[in-house]
Amino acid sequence: MATFLAGSGPLVYGFTAIGKGSGSLCKMVCRSLSLQQQLPSLLFGLPRRKVHSPVATVRAAASISPMFGDEILKLATFQTGNGEDAVGVVRGDTIWHLQDVVKLPQSILPAQLSDMVGVIQHWDLLKNSLQLTGEGRRLNEIKIQAPIPRPMGTIMCIGKNYLDHVKEVDTWKSAPGISTPEAPKHPIVFTKAPQSVIGPGAAIKYPYGWSELVDYEAELAVIIGKPGRGIQKEDALDHVFGYTILNDVTAREVQKRHQQWFLGKSCDTFCPMGPWIVPASEIDGQDLAIQCWVNDELRQDGRTSEMIFPIAELISTISAGITLQTGDILATGTPAGVGSGFNPPRHLKPGDTIRIKVEGIGELHNHVE
Repeated sequence: MATFLAGSGPLVYGFTAIGKGSGSLCKMVCRSLSLQQQLPSLLFGLPRRKVHSPVATVRAAASISPMFGDEILKLATFQTGNGEDAVGVVRGDTIWHLQDVVKLPQSILPAQLSDMVGVIQHWDLLKNSLQLTGEGRRLNEIKIQAPIPRPMGTIMCIGKNYLDHVKEVDTWKSAPGISTPEAPKHPIVFTKAPQSVIGPGAAIKYPYGWSELVDYEAELAVIIGKPGRGIQKEDALDHVFGYTILNDVTAREVQKRHQQWFLGKSCDTFCPMGPWIVPASEIDGQDLAIQCWVNDELRQDGRTSEMIFPIAELISTISAGITLQTGDILATGTPAGVGSGFNPPRHLKPGDTIRIKVEGIGELHNHVE
């Protein structure tokens, strides 16, 4: 099973050499960031957006070096001709079975690469031997699964991690009282059941008789690579293997009724995920556009740079008392525009289609039935 993503990477600013003097470096970075903030307004008349600190931006930019030049590497899980899942490498509209395009070290058996978690565990030994030779198969000829179809680890989620979403929560008429209207002082962490995961194109099953307030939440999901506990913020991104897209589907009245959010978030099929994983070396997960369309109507439109608690802080907070394992999934929160935020509310109904797009990753399509 494998997930890869091809596409153009984000615009970053780099330096051919960095000397010992940090003052000139900071000035160069600040000028680049200032220009980056001004370009949207200068070229397109768009408002300036918030950017992170110069040091954080330099570190993120320095770690991004796409393996295929202008195309981004993607790892996907797909269904083979005999009905089994396998990991593949995606480039453009073609996928190759991973075991056909890597030279396995003697220390790795083919069985160890039978699923995505195994590939993640051995990725450092595999990535430099990738050779995309042969014809591969067209993506439209195969079935793409969720990158990790049945997670063995934890699916951790973050509530109220975008300020505009916090504001719209306070206006909810359909399910008031789910949480306090203020921006949280600490991350709100909850989990989803592993059996709620479905892949691209799969149906979200409408929970007749259980909920009539089914909502969507477009989110960037972090896939943990290196295990760890007590991880410091400055080291947190070293533990990220890559990123994918996740829809945190929610039954709002169930979420409110039980206060603890697990039941309202974990109904079967309530965790669409995919279509693949993009390694963290390919994109800056902390500065990506994230959008959601319902029936081709744009509902959510934000950037991951607008998170209240950035990815590194989330990892540090959670790992303070819990050991993160390879393959753990962290959904980082949703921007404003969920169905409950409209007046009147606009929840999902059978027949609706949901399309989520995250810059540098791709699109996740699902429907309700």
